[in-house]
Amino acid sequence: MFELLKRRVNGMPGQFRSNVWDPLLIVAQIVCMQCFYYVNLGFWIFILDTIGRFDASVDQMFTQSDLGLYEDSGRTNLIAYALNSFTCALGLWFVVRRTKQCLDFSATVHLLHFIGCWIVSGHIPQTFWWWVTTLVCLTLMTVLGEFLCMRTELKAIPVTMGPKVDL
Repeated sequence: MFELLKRRVNGMPGQFRSNVWDPLLIVAQIVCMQCFYYVNLGFWIFILDTIGRFDASVDQMFTQSDLGLYEDSGRTNLIAYALNSFTCALGLWFVVRRTKQCLDFSATVHLLHFIGCWIVSGHIPQTFWWWVTTLVCLTLMTVLGEFLCMRTELKAIPVTMGPKVDL
């Protein structure tokens, strides 16, 4: 899948990016980012639950009862979501590579996570901490992803000293 993304993103030799709307590329990027989101979230939850000696569960990704500042496990999950935002920003930099598209992909990842939480729990998340966590993580992921992508986009383009052409 990464080879497909690399070919589609780079376009033809000599071009930065194709200007043609490519739905296959967009769907592949969404799938990659969603997988990146859940793999990293599971990794951070597992690591922090192991350090805090809490019971690790996949339900922690999709339930709203484990988020909050009032219990140790809730604080641990908040930290896991925040760390996941930082690592997903790296995913935006690696998969999307466009500053203008970071907000779109961050919002899509969090929208699909919202739908997943809705399906797993059977109702729309209603707790204050779930919504605050989601909005803060969306903001962190977008801003950090834009920062990383912008640094890459603003790198100086090397000019090679090839043979001179008479104009």
